[in-house]
Amino acid sequence: MSRAIAELAGPALADRIGKDSIVVLPTGAIEHHGPHLPLSTDALLAEAVAGAAVERAAAAGVDVWQLPTLTYTKSDEHSWAPGTVWLDTETLFRTVVEIGRAVELMGARTLVFVNGHGGNVALLQVALREIRKRFGLKTFLMPSLARTDPPAGEGLDERGLGIHGGAAETSLVLHLRPDLVDLSRAERWVPEHLAEFEHIGFNGRPVSFGWLSNDFGTPGVVGDPTQATPAYGEVLWEASVRQAVESLLEIARFEHKPAATTG
Repeated sequence: MSRAIAELAGPALADRIGKDSIVVLPTGAIEHHGPHLPLSTDALLAEAVAGAAVERAAAAGVDVWQLPTLTYTKSDEHSWAPGTVWLDTETLFRTVVEIGRAVELMGARTLVFVNGHGGNVALLQVALREIRKRFGLKTFLMPSLARTDPPAGEGLDERGLGIHGGAAETSLVLHLRPDLVDLSRAERWVPEHLAEFEHIGFNGRPVSFGWLSNDFGTPGVVGDPTQATPAYGEVLWEASVRQAVESLLEIARFEHKPAATTG
């Protein structure tokens, strides 16, 4: 049985979705990813990981369903580049909140965003609480891409700065859609000077900063796609789907409960 909401007729959906149902919404982007990757990279990865995770979680007994991918999102950091299509903050925030309203009207009580684009994270975190407040849904945000090391023997040196169009994303697209990757146009585009800072940076550094993807003198890429391999893509794929499935299993048993008291 298909877990894709858009493939069901309305009455069939009404018969299948209830208060224990989890609705998954992949969020990606249509944005510049350098000369070697397609504009659809983030949407492609979010949809693929979400779809595989939904199928595996459903096979494990989770009542989970998938909405069509939201592809036009907050990509204004790439607005300078041809092909990028983005919504402003207010439009996207209103859109995801209204999707939350629609999920509540379906009868489901849980909405999960599987997000493939870093520029959406802050907005979606705010939306989680807004949807919870307005409609009473349990709301969650998870990344489509898991962090994992490449296979043994494959070194990876992006100095903690591989965040956009680098080795990880390129490897995963090589695994899923190699026909969309042109490694002959890839180069190392790592802003080496950022690695000198102890606190300022990406990937968990405590001090973040506002940036546009052309701030670093590269073609909109932050990372080193020349280190990408299909083998690393396969490792990333399995780790990402496994993390998403395990997350859905936890979400299925999650409840907001009063804190325990003592005395």
